[in-house]
Amino acid sequence: MTPSLLVPLVVGLPLFGAAITLVAGRRRKLQVSISVTTLILTLALAIVMFLIVDAGTPLAVSVAGWPLPFGIVLYVDRLAALLVAVSSLVLLAVLLFSVGQGAADGDDETPVSIFHPTYLILAAGIFDAFIAGDLFNLYVGFEMLLVASYVLITLGSTESRIRTGVVYIVVSLVSSVLFLSAVAVIYGALGTVNMAQIAERMVDLPENVQLLLHLLLLVAFGVKAAVFPLSFWLPDSYPTAPAPVTAVFAGLLTKVGVYAMIRTETQLFAESDVNTLLLVVALATMIVGVLGAVAQAELKRILSFTLVSHVGYMVFGLAIATPAAIGATVYYTVHHIVVQTTLFLAVGLIERRAGSTSILKVKGLFRAAPVLAALYLIPALNLGGLPPFSGFIGKFALFDAAAQIGTPLMYTLIVGGIVTSLLTLYALMRAWNLSFWREEDDSVETEARIQHLENAPAADEVSERRVIPRIMTAATTGMVVVSVALTVFAGPLYEICERIGSGLLEPVSLVQLIQVEEDS
Repeated sequence: MTPSLLVPLVVGLPLFGAAITLVAGRRRKLQVSISVTTLILTLALAIVMFLIVDAGTPLAVSVAGWPLPFGIVLYVDRLAALLVAVSSLVLLAVLLFSVGQGAADGDDETPVSIFHPTYLILAAGIFDAFIAGDLFNLYVGFEMLLVASYVLITLGSTESRIRTGVVYIVVSLVSSVLFLSAVAVIYGALGTVNMAQIAERMVDLPENVQLLLHLLLLVAFGVKAAVFPLSFWLPDSYPTAPAPVTAVFAGLLTKVGVYAMIRTETQLFAESDVNTLLLVVALATMIVGVLGAVAQAELKRILSFTLVSHVGYMVFGLAIATPAAIGATVYYTVHHIVVQTTLFLAVGLIERRAGSTSILKVKGLFRAAPVLAALYLIPALNLGGLPPFSGFIGKFALFDAAAQIGTPLMYTLIVGGIVTSLLTLYALMRAWNLSFWREEDDSVETEARIQHLENAPAADEVSERRVIPRIMTAATTGMVVVSVALTVFAGPLYEICERIGSGLLEPVSLVQLIQVEEDS
């Protein structure tokens, strides 16, 4: 069997697993076994593919053997294999977390007959987007994960989830229409949607046409990545979903949009320069997002706004457009997938233990749950960029790449990034201090300092206290260990990301897809 035949399995395995879990109906144990096994196999497959592509050339296959440009091309290089592996790991951890929640709560939050097949379809859509070799298949991947996300975000059918789900659906449909329109225009102008062929033919188009196509795709991907000012939908949509759904959305869905931006910016529009615009957007995304986080009193909303702000770092690295900056962007993307997911899982545990996620309501958790305090503190310090964590390493690499350019705008972005990091640390540590360190009998002075947060959304939110199953704690602990591993093994991982950054900007890599496909 040639290595390229492994590529379709990345999408085929989750779809096959989804079909089986759907047939299994309400047989909980069987569905759990199938879902867990599917994601473990996908993780192993991604690791094998990464070892192959890191040692040689990318893997490509045209589904059903159709010749280019008619065939659906699946393409795996270092970037795609790395993100599929990281995504599989995150999806597996969140799945285990949801299994514990389902075992403790029944079908109230995550109805088994619906959750498992939908979750695997979401995984298939994410993987398909990462390995898509043409724009239309990338669109199909987006639609797969979006259709699944529509179901997951409204699980439980509460009023708030239906309301925010409608907003999420409308925004997603608008971005999808923009994306599909851009694909249609590109096909009309170039006669292909294959990314390698688009890159070769794009230079023949007039500059104004290139710019139009470029901006159409940027807007579509910007909505999906939650880039300011297209991020208005996210802080209200994510916090209302069940804890495992919010965690996987925060960790992965926006990163699929970031991934699409990395692909198109480095390989399709290398000659169309909108980097100044991207720098301005990156600065606005960082500052507006983190200011929103500082003004929140509810943990999930704080994390949702920090999610928006830290997408700005990835856009920043993309706009620098040097091999070192692209490598740093990939490293920071991996870091953020892991750490953001971990924080949302930790907040899910806080909600069960304290019966609330409002930092005005939760008190004294350090004595009651010291392990939970550590599970929140470690990724919070990491996301805030405190040395020596991976958040600091990624940000320092981005700042160093910007300093190599040395323009006033670059230094402005460096200052903005430092301010964002400090405010992120402030918002997350204020939440830790109030929720874990503050005692029930704290002074009136402490209460006065946070009185201004009483009018923040969901500041008075209270829910039912519930027992925390061991598997939920174990899944969160495992993700904390992975987040620490990003620091411990930062050297080898960063070398991989540097190779990815250099490879994406090499013109020869744009031709490899066609050549490998013809040879296979």
